[in-house]
Amino acid sequence: MARVRYVYSDLAVGMRDELTRTVTQDDVRRFAEVTGDFNPVHVDADFAAKTRFGRVIAHGSLGAGFISAVMGTKLPGPGAVYMEQTLRFVAPVFIGDTITAAAEITELIPAKYRVRLSTTCRKEDGSPVIEGTALLMFKVLSKD
Repeated sequence: MARVRYVYSDLAVGMRDELTRTVTQDDVRRFAEVTGDFNPVHVDADFAAKTRFGRVIAHGSLGAGFISAVMGTKLPGPGAVYMEQTLRFVAPVFIGDTITAAAEITELIPAKYRVRLSTTCRKEDGSPVIEGTALLMFKVLSKD
């Protein structure tokens, strides 16, 4: 059973959490298999070498999935349900890059149990690869 970290009344603007993960070739292959996105820029080194990136890049939505993991497991955590997400992909993610996905609460809408967050993914050097915002429904009222 999932451990509830927060209930709605625990949340406050400015709360932030993150997770860090190194992207592997296996991650990219499995993402392609699950989604059916076999764009060769993601899965074919020879093809990718001929692109402006010069090598295979991870799917942008893989990084977006890391953001989803932060919100679904850490902040606000179990019980969070996506309603909206904006994403701006600002730089490529390569195999071997270590990415930190983060979410920070920017607004609470108590009448509807909504949470608005700023969302980002950054490389180890702090440079952004994804920037965006999310709106969640989070009507968890008890830790029991």
